[in-house]
Amino acid sequence: MKLHKKIFLGLIVGTSLGLFCNLIFPENKNIVWIASNIANPLGQIFLRIVFMAVIPLVISALVIGVAEIGDVKKIGKIGVKTLLFTLLFSSIAVFIGVGIVNYFKPGIGLEEGTKIKMMEMLQSSGAKLNLERANQSKPFVQIVLDLIPKNPIAEMLNAFDGGLIALMVFSIFIGIAMSSVGEEKSEALKKFFDSLFSVMLKIIEFAMKLAPLGVLGLMFSVTSTIGFDAIKLLGKYVIIVLIALSIHQFVTYAIAVKIFAKKSPLTFFRDIKEVMITAFSTSSSNITLPLAMQVAENNLKLPRKISNFVLTIGATANQNGTALYEGITVLFLAQFFGVELNLTQQITVVVMSILAGVGTAGVPGGSLPLIVIVLQSIGVPGEGIGIILGVDRILDMSRTVLNVTGDLTIATCVAKDEI
Repeated sequence: MKLHKKIFLGLIVGTSLGLFCNLIFPENKNIVWIASNIANPLGQIFLRIVFMAVIPLVISALVIGVAEIGDVKKIGKIGVKTLLFTLLFSSIAVFIGVGIVNYFKPGIGLEEGTKIKMMEMLQSSGAKLNLERANQSKPFVQIVLDLIPKNPIAEMLNAFDGGLIALMVFSIFIGIAMSSVGEEKSEALKKFFDSLFSVMLKIIEFAMKLAPLGVLGLMFSVTSTIGFDAIKLLGKYVIIVLIALSIHQFVTYAIAVKIFAKKSPLTFFRDIKEVMITAFSTSSSNITLPLAMQVAENNLKLPRKISNFVLTIGATANQNGTALYEGITVLFLAQFFGVELNLTQQITVVVMSILAGVGTAGVPGGSLPLIVIVLQSIGVPGEGIGIILGVDRILDMSRTVLNVTGDLTIATCVAKDEI
């Protein structure tokens, strides 16, 4: 049985058992004990392995992604256009997601008593719902200054307490500097970060093997505590994500292809349908890359030197479907746990989601570690991600379609003036 099927089975079994216990044995001390001391810790083991790899994964992924984008000097205006389109589409994607979450508020609806139970369960697992930090608001000037870390090592130690964005900026500086000093001088460092990135991905892979049991435990502990309220909220969350992804896929990209590439959106989507289907079935931008290159050359008739460059960079750096998903997920879970975010904090989430899009691995589940640290930076326990983990596979498949479509959209737009 494939891993995603095992995870889905864990979701079904954990949810069914939890709902059964919630209906038949409400407030039963034995069920509460099982949820707190067996089911929840089972999920926490899985999550802690993910947490363990988060910081080195973020640093290495961002450094590599930016260093590759930094090759724009060699390609000239093609590289600059690629970078600008990447930032434009990622920004639009996250703002779509944040706007929809703020309008529909899918995470709101839990009764106060149920919310307290959830908080108590997380507190017992060692996670902290830091409402005090969530309600802190800094002046704009201080936010800008805090982007530049005085001590990157200290920021690494405090990454789970709000230091992540400064760490991201530090990683971007390293990537830019590596591309600036030349390949010969930066080769050893690039090999180090490539190796670090691969090793951290392998640790995440180890963690994902435990995911079916972890999801079972987490869903049992949540549904046995909350009952059907959790299922309703989860359903709203899935619908909101799919709506936002569809808007970006069929509105933003369609407009971009029409305006910048002077091409019919219907023709464009028809030409790349094979890539979209492959992306959906594999949930991996990296696996889909060879087919995307072939389709760009044969179907879209793009020059190989342009499409190969843009698509290779995009597989790492242009993860705007992931950026949109991360923005929605972070705000949904903040609403779920009753953490109110002001405008400044929401802008911080937007910026971090855009940067995280650059640092996300193009493999199934690659965005989960980054969501964890964005959550913790705003005072929401990273363990809260367990609530959405069971439905992540279908959303992962959907946002991967957006990622690879975005790569091909950028390649088409960039190539228009270069043909």
